[in-house]
Amino acid sequence: MSVDNYYLGIDVGTGSARASLVSANGKVVASSTVETITWRDPNDHRIFEQSTENIWAGISSAIKTCLSESGIAASAVKGLGFDATCSLAVTDLAGKPVQVSKGAELGKHSERNIILWADHRAEKEADLINSTGSVVLDYLEMEIPKVLWLKNHMAPELFSRCQFFDLPDFLTYRATADKHSLLLLPDSGWQDDFFEKIGLGELVKSEYKQIGAAKQNVLTAGLPVGNGLSQQAAEELGLVEGTPVGSGVIDAYAGWLGTVAARFTEDGKLSDRVPSLEESRHRLAAVAGTSTCHLVQSPQGIYVPGVWGPYKDALFRGWWMNEGGQSSTGQLLDFMLTTHPAHSKLVEQGKAEGKNIFVVLHDLLEKLRDEEKVASFTELMKDVHMYPDFHGNRSPIADPRMRGSIVGLALDSTLNDLARKYYLTLEAIALQTRHIVDELNGRGHSITAIYMSGGQAKNLVLMQLFADTCGMPVVLPFEHSGAVVLGAAMLGRFAAQTQGKSAMGEKEAGEMLWGIMTEMTPPGTLVAPGASPKEKKLLAAKYKIFRESIDIQKRWRTEMEEATK
Repeated sequence: MSVDNYYLGIDVGTGSARASLVSANGKVVASSTVETITWRDPNDHRIFEQSTENIWAGISSAIKTCLSESGIAASAVKGLGFDATCSLAVTDLAGKPVQVSKGAELGKHSERNIILWADHRAEKEADLINSTGSVVLDYLEMEIPKVLWLKNHMAPELFSRCQFFDLPDFLTYRATADKHSLLLLPDSGWQDDFFEKIGLGELVKSEYKQIGAAKQNVLTAGLPVGNGLSQQAAEELGLVEGTPVGSGVIDAYAGWLGTVAARFTEDGKLSDRVPSLEESRHRLAAVAGTSTCHLVQSPQGIYVPGVWGPYKDALFRGWWMNEGGQSSTGQLLDFMLTTHPAHSKLVEQGKAEGKNIFVVLHDLLEKLRDEEKVASFTELMKDVHMYPDFHGNRSPIADPRMRGSIVGLALDSTLNDLARKYYLTLEAIALQTRHIVDELNGRGHSITAIYMSGGQAKNLVLMQLFADTCGMPVVLPFEHSGAVVLGAAMLGRFAAQTQGKSAMGEKEAGEMLWGIMTEMTPPGTLVAPGASPKEKKLLAAKYKIFRESIDIQKRWRTEMEEATK
């Protein structure tokens, strides 16, 4: 395909909307990022809310900037794809935003209409849903508890006029005026008795029109949505009406698309072997930003407790996807740094030395290692242990009540202590990643490498920890922040190549999408495991203690619950 054809990838993350204009050979020719608004409740730490209107305005601005800076005509854009966080967008049946904030305005027209993925208001609803034991729980995403929370807090007449979207689905709906769903559901479709049991029987009576998830309306990733861009959306985005739009995906899935087909560079030499679709089953995609998602594909459905899925046809027809995750990783690291008494000193020292604060922290750790005459940072921290679930556990425990802990604290508030706690946090994130990988492999997966994307991929200390802790190579993307939006652009190209074509078989469609991925994915860089025998033993001991800390916390919680009966 001519490189004169271009594709737009649009990524909506936790705090920004990004557009990238990508050529058919995977080269990013222009990119623009616009910050978006997140509202918090000062009296309730569980609340995170956003606005579809604010996000759409950001997308429009970013696309227009890409076209203007690149000098490429809108007519050269042959397709576009969306990815976004797994957040719940709420509108009325005409598409107007409906407020999700608790209080008197809940359910009325308002800009504040997204319950963000990080929002934990629906913990009681999640507990109720989990108690049903329904087969749906093997597949269920996070949106249904949030829908139930809205039902429980909203006037019935207002709830009945609402429709609910995963945010990626809302964006394709806004772009095309065609309502479909990528809500991931059991292969047999929704179970009526499940919704009636949890108190959402009205969804059954309406044939699931409020969640757009009737089985026939579910599209595999990248398939063309409707007739492409509507006239209104084309005018708002500065593009051509009818431009093909690919069915959108959650941002982590776009990260999978933009990384796992990569060849990699080792010792300065690029591997000359193009990977096959079959090899994707051995490659775990870790999309690591504010939180981290872990995705692995398999030709058969594999059920893993505490891990979402398996979802059939989530990306490739005939393949199944499992999705694990850590609720807070980049967010946890930021919290540990900014709440430490020495944080201001760290920032000042970084400015004085003209260095990034992470370089300063690494320098401090190297100095401490030399002073204490130890061989590794892990040995430096051998007597301090951290459990990282400050915001609950998503995988593989699936328990939002889990909380973080640090054992081995000293009366120390210096910069050196901050450097130690920085490394301790990285170590805990890596140990939890191993926990997830072990559970996946223990249930039937065969993961042999981790393919990174997201902001954390630029932290080479953390990447080496992943490789050493999990005992497998880590492949870094060509551009740490570009893999996700590149994956979205791939969906735009897939939509363009399939728009108007008769239905394709699974094999043909899979070969086409995988071919697009291998052609458009830049080479990655391999980080091999490099721990010494002594550090391997230390990491193994740390992992054993990590697992024990989970059991201890659960036991303590039970004892305290019994004591308060």
